Amino acid sequence: MTTLLVASTGGHLAELHDLRPRLGVGEHRWVTFDSPQSRSLLAGEDVVHVPPATSRDVLGAARNLAVARRLLRTGRYDRVISTGASVAVSFFVPARAAGIECTYIESATRTRGPSLTGRLAARLPGVRLYTQCPGWADGTWRYGGSIFDAFTSEPLPAPPPVRKVVVTLGTHARFTFPRLLRRLVRILPPELDVLWQVGATVVDDMPAGARAHVPIAELQRAMREADVVIAHAGVGSALAAMQAGRRAVYVPRRRAHGEHIDDHQADMAAELAARNLVVAREADEIALDDLRSAAAWSVRAGPVPVPFRFSTYVPSHPSYSE
Repeated sequence: MTTLLVASTGGHLAELHDLRPRLGVGEHRWVTFDSPQSRSLLAGEDVVHVPPATSRDVLGAARNLAVARRLLRTGRYDRVISTGASVAVSFFVPARAAGIECTYIESATRTRGPSLTGRLAARLPGVRLYTQCPGWADGTWRYGGSIFDAFTSEPLPAPPPVRKVVVTLGTHARFTFPRLLRRLVRILPPELDVLWQVGATVVDDMPAGARAHVPIAELQRAMREADVVIAHAGVGSALAAMQAGRRAVYVPRRRAHGEHIDDHQADMAAELAARNLVVAREADEIALDDLRSAAAWSVRAGPVPVPFRFSTYVPSHPSYSE
């Protein structure tokens, strides 16, 4: 029997990929969107690509519901595990109808309560619900651990001068981050060696060599070689920087500027700053001292993955308001 690991590309896929060794799954198949990230991250894996669905995309969710029904009819699956977003519900609906166990692990970015996808998953009978933030765990949402539990930071005995920088603004096609890009173009000295991954963000004064997408392997290598990583406050960017040993300058997108649907990235930045794993700054406030502060620390992961703590409980199904 096979476990389906279902996630949208971006931070959702990065989280599930990082959690996978801790989930105790054997034979598994990935379900995600076709993108440079998924092709690079899941190279050599058993992958089914489904149509992309953006945030609150009803038509996209409906298309994936049809794909899920066909896929579940043609294979033998004993479990579906998802970190979101809407593709999770598209697969949970037919899976639960077929009696297949479903587990939803809310994104670590949700530090105050479930996302819209999480609230929808909570309305489906029998879906097992987990949060990565113990502060809002309850009888419905259980805490099984966090993707960030394995990481610790420590000061470097001899902090390096800042010469090489990686800037990654995420690759979401809908949400751009021109405030951060303009600020960095303004303050970064021209002599720095900078790799720019800007996604769909475009400004009048684009930096030389800016690229929409950088392959995962190349980005990871560049982060390991960099003195500083500057990233939007997405979970995938945080994980990539930490895995490269870097304490990133971590900048949340803001709803008031049309940079995301809400301010969960600000919550994520505060959470990781409290763990001393990032230097959290607002886009309009970044200074060169922040780069030097970030470069003075390293981040490392423990040698043994901590198992995600699944519990045997009967899910209840309250209705969450919007």
